[in-house]
This record gives sequence, structure tokens and C-alpha cells, in this order.
Amino acid sequence: MIPRYSREQMARIWTDEVRFQTMLQVEIAACEAMVLEGKVPLADLKQIKKKAKINVKEILEIEKIVKHDVIAFLTQVERSVGTAARHLHLGMTSSDVLDTALALQLKEATKLLQHDLFVLMEVVARLAKQHKNSLMAGRTHGVHAEPISFGIKCAGWYSELKRDLERLLRAQKMISYGKVSGAVGTYAHLDPSIESLVCKKLGLKPEPVATQVIPRDRHAEYVSILALVGSSLERFALEIRHLQKTEVLEVEEPFSEGQRGSSAMPHKRNPILCENICGLARLLRSYAQASLENVALWHERDISHSSVERVILPDATIVLDFMIDRMHSVLKDLRVYPEKMRENLQKTFYVLASQRLMLKILKSGKKKVSRDQAYKMVQMLAQRAWTSQEDFKQLVLKDLTILSYLDPSQIEDCFDPEYFLRHTKTIFKHAGL
Repeated sequence: MIPRYSREQMARIWTDEVRFQTMLQVEIAACEAMVLEGKVPLADLKQIKKKAKINVKEILEIEKIVKHDVIAFLTQVERSVGTAARHLHLGMTSSDVLDTALALQLKEATKLLQHDLFVLMEVVARLAKQHKNSLMAGRTHGVHAEPISFGIKCAGWYSELKRDLERLLRAQKMISYGKVSGAVGTYAHLDPSIESLVCKKLGLKPEPVATQVIPRDRHAEYVSILALVGSSLERFALEIRHLQKTEVLEVEEPFSEGQRGSSAMPHKRNPILCENICGLARLLRSYAQASLENVALWHERDISHSSVERVILPDATIVLDFMIDRMHSVLKDLRVYPEKMRENLQKTFYVLASQRLMLKILKSGKKKVSRDQAYKMVQMLAQRAWTSQEDFKQLVLKDLTILSYLDPSQIEDCFDPEYFLRHTKTIFKHAGL
């Protein structure tokens, strides 16, 4: 079992301390590249690396005056380093530092999300295997359809989470691009080789054609992927909420000792964890919309995207991290009631076998019958069973028309619920379980 990490690790990525440290990492990587190119003395680089310190409080105080976070950052670092700091930011623009540092932060955040998702997949896999044969009613339009198992339902969740993991891998690849190409991306004061060296050092790729910024379609795709993963979690949470309804009660999210569900009604046990997940999925989708609107900037750049990203990028990663963790808590201790599942199967009086019965009539070979005719003779009895709450199987066994096509043993065979699970092993194999 893969251990979970604390949620504080995700939050820490987005602190001012880490943000400015990452910006310093980019500046030092640029100085190292310039040393290799013979443009900065090695002694000065050593001085920068030895003395450069981040003081967030001082940076914020300087920013109050200069009204520019990168200038405030550079001013504070210069004070800590001394004269050697003149080599910092040579030929660079603010976005070279900000966008490249942001890529590093997003890359790190995405690794944590991938780890989180993998841990959740372990729990879902265990749940699927445990309830591989826990027979229940499959539902379409909220109405009983044909039998499935709860394990098959969980196998579907597992398969979707595998796709989500692949999406997060793509998201990490999409966002792992840096830029050190100057004010409008023309390398006017820097050689492209500097950018290549910096990106290699930082584990990024150079943006093929930047403006003053890394194009925001990358960030829009990234946030859209996070929203899509959130929508998967919402699907699972919504299913649990439906299955926890009093009239259904086939599963139930954990309810801890001492927990209370209502300030007014002591009996209440509400699916609040899953409701949280569904609500936060909406928030993630709103962030995706905002990220799409950030793509179109004026000419080589404006700053309309910046204020939005400072909210949605930290928030989106933190929110999804929280959602995955919350879903893990739900599924790890999910209460599953197989007896209730079988009991609910009986509520529709065996009509779930209607399709199998119709197909059996079509294949009987005793008399020729059209699909429409077979459909109608089965539907008539199924509707009667549903409406009058009669036993569908007994109605079929007494129906002379159907008996002219099938003998009683063939009819009995149609009502074996295990028939519907005979390909479960194959489904699990397809899911990778």
C-alpha cells in the first residue's frame, strides 16, 4: 500500500516562501548558464549562491513601495548578495522568471496529485475485488434496468481513474515549459542557448515560440484537465449519494462515532462528504472557464491573466487534492450492504429478466416470431407485474403464448441472476484489475 502524504505539502508549494525561492532558483540557473557561456565570472556566481537569501517580509515591504513583485524580489536578493547580484536578471524580463517558476510549481503540484490519485485507485481496486459478485440492480434513468454487481460499478470507477492518471501525466508534460527569451520573446539580449541551458537544468523544455509570456493555452489545458478529474470524482460521489437514499440504502458513506447529521433531527446520517465533492467539482469547472478566458491576451502580452492565475492555479490544485483525499476517506470506510442490494432487486418483481426472456423467445426455433411480437408479449406481462406488483416469473410460467415458444425449464433459466455476471472476469481484466 502506497502511503499518503499530508495535504500541507500541496499548500506549501503555493506559499510566498516557496514562490520566491523558486524564482531565485530560476535566476541562479540563468547565472549558471551565463557562466558556461563565459558571460558571468564564476566567482560572482559562487558569491550569489552563497549569499542569496529570501526574506519574504522584506520583499513584501519593498513591494508596497515599488508596486512590482519581481523588482521587490530582485531588490531584496541584491541586498543579501551585494555587488555580484548585478548579474541577476541580465537580459531577462519578469515573465521569464515568473512563468518558468510557475511551471516548476505546477509540475511539483501535479506530481502530488498523481500520487494522490494512485493511492485512491488502490482503495477502489480493493473495493471492486471485494464486491466482485455483490449482485445489485443496474439503473438507467434512475430506474431498474438489468442486474450488475457493485464490483463492476467500482471497476468502472477504477478504469476512469486510470484515464485520469494518464490525463494528469499529460497535464504535467504540457505545463513543463520554461521561457528565458526576454521582453517580447525575441532573445534580443540573450542567446537562445541560455534558455536551453536553464530549462535543462530545471527539468523543463524551452517554449518553442513565446511572446513575453508562455502562451496560456498550456495553462488552460492544464486547469481543464484538473476540472475533468474533478468531474470523475463528482460522478462517483453522486452515485454514492443516490445509493444512500433511504429508499435505496445500498451503500453509505462513513459516519463516525460522535458525528451528528442534523441540528434538528437526531436520526439523520447525511452524505455530506460526497456532497462536498460534488460542490467543489463545480468550483473547478469555473476555474477551467477562467483559464480559457486567459488565453487571449493583447499582442505580446497584457496582465489580465495574472490576477486570475494567482487565484485559480493554487486553488485548483489544492481543491482537487482535497477532493481526492476526501473521496479516499469515503471509499476506504464505505459501508456496503449486499443484502439490501438483493432485496432491492426483488422490488421490480423479476422484470429485470425481460430482455433475456425476449431473446430466448426469438431463438427458440419452435415457431417463427418477429422481434416486435416477442417484445410485445414480454412487455405486456412485465408492465402488469410492475403495475400490479405481481411476480413476473409466475406470470410468464402461466402464459400459454410464451409456453408455446419455451418450456418451463427454459423460462426458469431466464431468471437466474448469476447469468448477468458471467463476464465479470473479462470486465475486470479490461479494467486492469
